[in-house]
Amino acid sequence: MIASADKTAEFRRLHASGCFVMPNPWDAGSTRVLAGMGFRALATTSSGFAWTTGRPDNTVGLDQTLAHLGLIAAAVDLPVNADFQNGFAARPELVATNVALAVQTGVAGLSIEDFSGDPSEPLFDVGLAVERIAAARAAIDGSGTGVVLTARSEGFVWDRPDIDETIRRLSAYAGAGADCLYAPFITSPDHVAAIVAAVAPKPVNLLIHTPFTTVAEAAALGVRRISVGGSLAKTAWRGFLEAAQQIAEHGTFTHFADLPNPNELLDPS
Repeated sequence: MIASADKTAEFRRLHASGCFVMPNPWDAGSTRVLAGMGFRALATTSSGFAWTTGRPDNTVGLDQTLAHLGLIAAAVDLPVNADFQNGFAARPELVATNVALAVQTGVAGLSIEDFSGDPSEPLFDVGLAVERIAAARAAIDGSGTGVVLTARSEGFVWDRPDIDETIRRLSAYAGAGADCLYAPFITSPDHVAAIVAAVAPKPVNLLIHTPFTTVAEAAALGVRRISVGGSLAKTAWRGFLEAAQQIAEHGTFTHFADLPNPNELLDPS
């Protein structure tokens, strides 16, 4: 199911000015709860979803991911951005094929990263990485969906914290047709400002995965979009682990006090 024209148009409008937060649910329930809190767009998280399947991040396959994207997109009337990892392929033509499948799930945006899948050589050669973004762009344009394409550079995630190389890559991806640029794990305000300036006027997504800044501070740096990746899922895991460990180690249940009522949160009435 292709996202409605209204959803994709709204998602593009959100990228035109200001700064918005796009939190990352990991299942239909968390998706609906976040939508009820007034957020204007949501995004999937590959890590948060992988953990629900009993697997670590970067181990869930294409078919299961596509089914998950469809589930999340159908759960709410908001635009949903897909964490589409590295497109589940190395070759540009296969990336294009997979992106064409992703835009049929109902998402209003998707991201393609330059992680190769090999931790010893974690980034695709920049030339190949640019071709992959161009292929994703062509697939989206060919679909006529207007889905927003975000290009991600993963150097800071995979212990290659070179801001100059990151900016070089993001600038090249912008030139290849990316609508939005994104470098996860950037935490320096100077680095954020440098990325914003380098790819302007295209918008920049900032991942806030530790309490290193605020929405207001990020907006002042020129950030257009904020996501949280798997951090909300990790927060839920922390509560689960603390309560379960208390039971296992002490035989007590004090973490069960003052619990929320999901039935009320999810009641459609």
